[in-house]
Amino acid sequence: MNWLILLLVTWLVTSISLLIISKLPTGVEISSFQKALISAIVIGLLNSFVRPVLAFFAFPITFLTFGLFSVIINAVIFALAALLVDGFSLRWGFWSALMGALLLGFINSLIFRLLPL
Repeated sequence: MNWLILLLVTWLVTSISLLIISKLPTGVEISSFQKALISAIVIGLLNSFVRPVLAFFAFPITFLTFGLFSVIINAVIFALAALLVDGFSLRWGFWSALMGALLLGFINSLIFRLLPL
């Protein structure tokens, strides 16, 4: 399949996942579908450029926790996206970011499992 189509599908799936998360009682608030689309782009860009730097510097603690610290890195990326996008907020701060990051991974994997890609 064309890489551009896969990129667009990933963008839409992440946006839909973010909207689903905002409807659950997690403290994640997204005001509209347009804000979910923008948030998905920002999360993708942060995962591409900021996450490798964070993972490099956090490697010792990630190693000591057998990889569990990577969940905290995901929550930091999620919180950074909420700070950067107007209309995407976290009601309970870090705990909302942690729940949002965990649910984003879970819902994304569930939707991609259901899609025939």
